[in-house]
Amino acid sequence: MNRVGYAPVDVVEMPGQYARRGGLLDVYPPEAERPFRVELFGDEIESIRRFDPASQRSSAATEEAVLLPLTETPVRDEIVSAIHARLARGRVSGSEAQRTSAAADAGATVFPGWEFFAAIAGADKTLFDLLPGALVLCDEPAALRAQRDRWWEKVTTAHERSGVGALVRPDEIYIPPNDWFPLAATYPGADLEQLGVTSEEIVFHSQPVTRFHGSVPAMVEEVKKRSTEGARVMFAGATMGDVERLAGIFSEYGVHFRIGARTFKSGGTESFLDETAYAAGDMSAVVIVKAAVPFGTALPESRIVFYGAHDLFDESEVVAKAPLKQRSKTSAFLSDFRDLAVGDHVVHVEHGIARYQGLKEIAQGETTGEFMLLEFAESAKIYVPLTRLDLIQKYRSAEGAAPVLSKLGNPQWARTKARVKKAMQDMAEDLVKLYAQRKLARRDPFAPDSQFQKEFEDRFEYNETDDQDSAIRDVKQDMESPTPMDRLLCGDVGYGKTEVAMRAAFKAVNESKQVAVLAPTTVLTFQHFETFKQRFAAFPVTIEMISRFRTAKQQKEILERVESGKVDILIGTHRLLSKDVKFHNLGLLVVDEEQRFGVRHKERLKQMKKEVDVLTMSATPIPRTLHMSLVGLRDMSVIETPPRDRMAIQTVVAKFDEKLIKTAIEHELERGGQVYFVHNRVESIYEIAAKLQELAPHARILVGHGQMAERELETTMLNFIRHESDVLVATTIIENGLDIPLCNTMIINRADRHGLSELYQLRGRVGRSNRRAYAYLLVPADQELTPIARRRLAALKEFSDLGAGFKIAALDLELRGAGNLLGGEQSGHIDAVGFEMYTTMLERTVRELKGEIEEQTFATQLNLALNLRIPHEYIGEENQRLRMYKRIAGCETEAQLEDVRSELADRYGALPAPVRNLLDAAALKLLCQRVGVAGADRKQNLMFLKFTEQAAVDPGRLMQYVAAHKGAQFSPGGTLKFVLTSTSAGDVIAQAKELLFELYAVPAGP
Repeated sequence: MNRVGYAPVDVVEMPGQYARRGGLLDVYPPEAERPFRVELFGDEIESIRRFDPASQRSSAATEEAVLLPLTETPVRDEIVSAIHARLARGRVSGSEAQRTSAAADAGATVFPGWEFFAAIAGADKTLFDLLPGALVLCDEPAALRAQRDRWWEKVTTAHERSGVGALVRPDEIYIPPNDWFPLAATYPGADLEQLGVTSEEIVFHSQPVTRFHGSVPAMVEEVKKRSTEGARVMFAGATMGDVERLAGIFSEYGVHFRIGARTFKSGGTESFLDETAYAAGDMSAVVIVKAAVPFGTALPESRIVFYGAHDLFDESEVVAKAPLKQRSKTSAFLSDFRDLAVGDHVVHVEHGIARYQGLKEIAQGETTGEFMLLEFAESAKIYVPLTRLDLIQKYRSAEGAAPVLSKLGNPQWARTKARVKKAMQDMAEDLVKLYAQRKLARRDPFAPDSQFQKEFEDRFEYNETDDQDSAIRDVKQDMESPTPMDRLLCGDVGYGKTEVAMRAAFKAVNESKQVAVLAPTTVLTFQHFETFKQRFAAFPVTIEMISRFRTAKQQKEILERVESGKVDILIGTHRLLSKDVKFHNLGLLVVDEEQRFGVRHKERLKQMKKEVDVLTMSATPIPRTLHMSLVGLRDMSVIETPPRDRMAIQTVVAKFDEKLIKTAIEHELERGGQVYFVHNRVESIYEIAAKLQELAPHARILVGHGQMAERELETTMLNFIRHESDVLVATTIIENGLDIPLCNTMIINRADRHGLSELYQLRGRVGRSNRRAYAYLLVPADQELTPIARRRLAALKEFSDLGAGFKIAALDLELRGAGNLLGGEQSGHIDAVGFEMYTTMLERTVRELKGEIEEQTFATQLNLALNLRIPHEYIGEENQRLRMYKRIAGCETEAQLEDVRSELADRYGALPAPVRNLLDAAALKLLCQRVGVAGADRKQNLMFLKFTEQAAVDPGRLMQYVAAHKGAQFSPGGTLKFVLTSTSAGDVIAQAKELLFELYAVPAGP
């Protein structure tokens, strides 16, 4: 796997990775939809299963998995040694063979770009060697020759700059320009030219078809005319929803059509979706096929007319093409020890703040246990069994300063928790009153999904992620209930929040309600306007935009139509909140990035919210709006799953270097892409643009900033979105929502001046397609970075993986403070107990105030003297082991435990005895908590169960048990002692559970 380019990791999450765990091999080939889990027995494969990289759980079994190499040349010792030997010529004496042997003896390794030199070491196969018997078509040979010459000039220039000199010549690595076309000519094929200026030619006559821009009557008229003239007409629909809609239109207008071999007459009753062969049957009928062909063509000599999916209904040129279970509200925000390192501060729920000092193994009688070593104040240490990781949390504070370690045995920690809880209750009581008032509000519920809703959803070109599906269900459930919706939709940039909002908007419009979409910036408003227009193009929905891009006259006319109910969806900036904006029948308000609006705007929003359903989207790091969901003022849906084919952004922190900038821009332009250059100083932005023009003379460069006139800024943005320029030099105005799939390189000048959240948002503007994206964070070459700036840039580089939004948010919380989370008065409490404990306590306090849970004052302590652990041989990586220990310790139900049990077996293979014991002991602990057992201790063959005063135990059964069993005793202090008949691990736990079930008195219902 290493030789062909796969990277070894602990957990496979991205294409190109693999992980080996005992008899299991996880591997993610880039061309596969999902990674594979291969189960081995010795050298034999027992099973191959696909699995979900997000949950790590297996799904469908498969018969075979094809693992294609990721490098053109496999890494072989002889090739690497030969490359080192050639590059060492002049520094190391001897023959080529002697140098190769010396390099091999020295353990020559690969280096960045080694593949380019593989040709000089015998790996001399080219693209043409992969094309035996293939047809080679050269599209516009003259343009190809010009492009070839430009490319060779770049190769030679780069070679001169590299300093390799005569050690390796370009023509030893690449096919020289003069050899390329003669090689291509040895294959059968043809040259393709649009103008046909060569003497030897075969001519195909073709014509573009009419684009109808949504005019169905014009389309019907042309189709009937073409059919009358004897032409064979075919329509393509990108999805089954498109096919069904076309069939409905033709049926309504009396046009004969068929899907496959069936011929339909208007008024027919057969299913539109019964597909068979496309070309059989009656040729006078229009044929509808499911095919992702955007634009059609006509072949007049053959009398064939083909209409593409976008010929009838427009697709906006400026719209981004999207790339292809219930949780606790706090689950998205709590650490799982994936990034816990020695020296980090942690919170022990019972003892306070400590420093994590690693894991230790300690002998316990006949067994060995694994413990987490924590250091408190005055070098006091405690060992926490890994079975009790539910007591440990990672510490995060408001200000990021190192906290004061707690003193063991000091009552100060208990007093601190009590003080924080009291302050929390005072704050939460007011918020819960608001929650109750909101629940009392009523309106007519929306009807369940209609056929139109299904058609709209079928037109979505890509597969919804699991989180998207969950969010869509949540929103529909809210809208179909009699209580007005107030839902918060959180997710990383580009994870599909807008699609969820558009489905909610369609549901509202389908019931003759109006929809208002509010965005913080003019550019983002325009982007939403174009996205909605494209998505709703096939349906009779009127969409308008109101922002500073509209003249006063246009705004007045739009507002009149809104008030009379002639506009279904109105998209705008804060202009939407003006008093002169009056809706005829507003049913849904969609707010994008609410935290970017001012206090006055938020007051107006509160007034609007009393009457309508509200869906708020947030792409910024989540904790800013966490408190609203935790206290129940808002329901929340979180989209954490990246779209398919999305790749992590390659992030580079570097000193300002003109060569690096030139190379980055040229690399992006060579693959037909675009570049953002962020320079947040208006006074010098044109000077920077001029410098970039010198570095990249062929690039078309535009400048955009917030001080430009509205029309000028609008024109600049539209030109860039429509790919009429290559590089946009801009201030941070591009941070909000600009969505351009072709733009996949971003260069941020003076990145040290930006906040972490701002950098994260800026970087999120690239990497919104299935192309690899690059972000270059440039810092001054002659200045020392501040510690805060250094941490920000290091964090952004480290957290370049998909879905890193919360990690960024948590670090931002440390670097900038959490005072804005729940008001300034709360930041001191967050400092005192840590952010994670604060959020957990807050959620629990609110649930108690709502009457959802009762105060539970005890936690069961188990001391069974058994081997309860996850062996190193089973899960080798320490942080993965910690995560599983914490998962098991945090289980609150038997169902959750069973889920962990099946996940362990799926990911790591058959459970060894200590792991089975650990899970069984966790199940016993849950039963003890339900019955009311504070502690279970075993000493050799004796078991002691300490009952609480509220224990759900039948006294009669307890006395009968003591009387009937020799050696059983029940003390006045509430401890039951009984004799174990067997001391094997399974029997100890089974006997304790059997006894508790026997004594358990099920509480009477209310």
